[in-house]
Amino acid sequence: MARERGMAATDPAGGRPQPPPAYRWAVLVIISLAMFGNYYAYDCISPLADVLKTHLCFSDENIGLLNAIYSIPNIFMVLVGGIIVDRIGTRKATFFFGVLCFLGACLTAATSSLAFMAAGRLVFGLGAESLIVAVTTALAKWFRGKELSFAFGINLTIARMGSLAAQMSPTWARPAYEHWQAPLLIAVGFATFCITGPALYWLMENRAERRYALARGGEAEKVVWRDIFKMSPSYWYMVALCVTFYSAIFPFQTFAVKFFMEAHGASRETGGQLLAMLTLFAMIATPLFGLMVDKVGRRALFMMLGSLLLVPVYLMMGYTSLPLLLPMAMMGVAYSLVPAIMWPSVAYIVEQRKLGTANGLMTMIQNIGLAGFNLSVGWANDHWAAGASNPAGYRAGLWIFSSLGLFGLLFAYLLRRSEMRPGGHGLEWPVPHPPGQTAASPSP
Repeated sequence: MARERGMAATDPAGGRPQPPPAYRWAVLVIISLAMFGNYYAYDCISPLADVLKTHLCFSDENIGLLNAIYSIPNIFMVLVGGIIVDRIGTRKATFFFGVLCFLGACLTAATSSLAFMAAGRLVFGLGAESLIVAVTTALAKWFRGKELSFAFGINLTIARMGSLAAQMSPTWARPAYEHWQAPLLIAVGFATFCITGPALYWLMENRAERRYALARGGEAEKVVWRDIFKMSPSYWYMVALCVTFYSAIFPFQTFAVKFFMEAHGASRETGGQLLAMLTLFAMIATPLFGLMVDKVGRRALFMMLGSLLLVPVYLMMGYTSLPLLLPMAMMGVAYSLVPAIMWPSVAYIVEQRKLGTANGLMTMIQNIGLAGFNLSVGWANDHWAAGASNPAGYRAGLWIFSSLGLFGLLFAYLLRRSEMRPGGHGLEWPVPHPPGQTAASPSP
């Protein structure tokens, strides 16, 4: 493959040039707008948790339900979403799933009924996770064999700007938190990016297919279901790591601001800023870690390190009086390191024609964990009467999160062991070889 030096490389087979770097990066920014709106709408619940409890008499289990029900339909739907991406292409898929995200955000903000709000989060979840699958698949299409990990890191940085905006909203939109509905209406406004980003991406990819050598969407082969069970051991270790890692992060975020307020005496603004620090750290570090592994490899080894960092952070918050900045900074490193490596690595161990399905399957299983741990931690908080008068009641949930870090470390180790054997996919090399080829792994 020709190296790019500021101009388009020629495609010897078709006679058309490869998309120039500037066009590829413009596509990345445009499609990442959808992720920005997606992440804001997802993260709008955590800063609102104590307001929902005060104004609408929601319990922690009710609040956990609002994020758990986001994940529950994706236990089934996101695999279907991955197959849809493979069948109709990334353009149509991103737009369709973006519309679902916007509709779900509107429903969530419409009434104070828990059932109606949960229905809105369900519709939002149906679109949001499949939208992430579609965007991830699109990035692999445009950046595979180039700067994929770095590109994915930039995509996550833009997406996490949405999380940062939501987590900081008690500061920049403080008057809105005088009523439960106003912050949700702000989320509806940001969710419009879930439609405008995919619409602009559709136009840009249409233009690219006419002018450049670019694989067309919607040309994937028919999915053979038994092939799902023939994925390599490395893929399944990656899936297990994905479930444990994200289950230790996102359900914690659901209750984080409330936990900081009731267990550590923080204000809502300070709690939102602490949570935002995690996101801000990840925004800066994720693309840098992606660039690093594009240069040095050692992907599984670095994912082991990221999982290890999660183990002590929750116990530090539950049993010590150390400043919360320290464990949140450690969590920020982990939250930057593992996702920067994990999702791009899937593109190297699964064939392009099956990538949407593979990402969908991985996200489906991830959502089993997210739904289960949002509900179980909410139940644990209620069962042990966690609150301002009983901060120790939060410790059961913190032990759950810490244990998930240990399991993540185990699965990252098993992934590295698998990749160091003959027949590995070269994840420990700077540039992994394509699926279907074999290469010797670097020495331990």
